[in-house]
Amino acid sequence: MYKIILVDDEVSSRNALCNYFPWNRIGFEVVDQFSDGQLALDYVRRHTVDVIFCDIIMPNMDGLLLAQTIYQEKLSCKIVFLSAYKKFDYAQQALKYGVRNYLVKPAKYKELVEVFQRLKLEMDEEQEHSELQEEMPFQKGSISDRTIAAVQHYIAQNYKDATLESTAGYVNMNPCYLSQYYYQKTGSHFSDELLRIRMERAVILLDNYRYKIKDVSEMVGYMNAKNFTKAFKKYYGKLPTKYRNNL
Repeated sequence: MYKIILVDDEVSSRNALCNYFPWNRIGFEVVDQFSDGQLALDYVRRHTVDVIFCDIIMPNMDGLLLAQTIYQEKLSCKIVFLSAYKKFDYAQQALKYGVRNYLVKPAKYKELVEVFQRLKLEMDEEQEHSELQEEMPFQKGSISDRTIAAVQHYIAQNYKDATLESTAGYVNMNPCYLSQYYYQKTGSHFSDELLRIRMERAVILLDNYRYKIKDVSEMVGYMNAKNFTKAFKKYYGKLPTKYRNNL
């Protein structure tokens, strides 16, 4: 079971989610609930929490500031937003801080189930990958291992604006050398890893019909929607619009 906390200044909303949504059936346990971001942050600093399901507009500390603090302090928990506000700039900021999803109140039951089932699958895969790494002690903690992990972390957190140059600066390496080094250690090109992250994030965003294709392209780093469409079709074999229609 993954541990989840609910953060919303509306008591009725928290209670409804806590008592009437089948968290246990989809692999989550609600361990606590809070009325503002500061209370939630204090709890996360002292306890193990896997997911924060959070409102945005709250007193004392809002959801975006909570997400920013979680991101900056590198606390290992994922965030899903549930808000009555549909502002595009909120969604952009949320992605910047690694927020997994952005739902608009009132969220439909089916939408909630799909979002958290998908999140559980992602977390299961991450856990399996982590366990696999622990089974290879000859690599664990090596300089190359730490460098590759740092590169992958940087791309995952900054995929919208990440470049080979900016990533090289993050790990203090020459861009050309980093490109060769990354391929030598992983068997994949840096550009392929960046493309993979962007396309996987695009698929998640396409599940949300509030975002136009142009919005999705910008949110994953393509300022030209035509370039995004071309890259998506080459990667998945179908246009973004056709992928969305098939959902």
